[in-house]
Amino acid sequence: MAATMGSAVEGAKPAAGASPPDSFILSPWLVEALTRAGRTEPARLEEARLLFEQMLGYANHLGLYAEQTGNSGEALGNFPQAFTHLALISAAFNLDRALDAR
Repeated sequence: MAATMGSAVEGAKPAAGASPPDSFILSPWLVEALTRAGRTEPARLEEARLLFEQMLGYANHLGLYAEQTGNSGEALGNFPQAFTHLALISAAFNLDRALDAR
């Protein structure tokens, strides 16, 4: 089960209790899920919008995202990460459609 940490989604912790980097692709997926839930529960749609706006703050100066986000927001892993960008585009498209429909 993933937990949100600010605007990033944190995956499972290792047994030793060390905090692993956050897999950034989980955040757009959470936005997508909240957007879909917001079709019947408007508070979820607002939560999706806020999370999406916070997520945008993790981009670098060129608007690119890494595969993972460290505890202090630093970009880790593969860079730029294509799957993260595809998930972000999908989340943006679906969130925009849902917000326009209300």
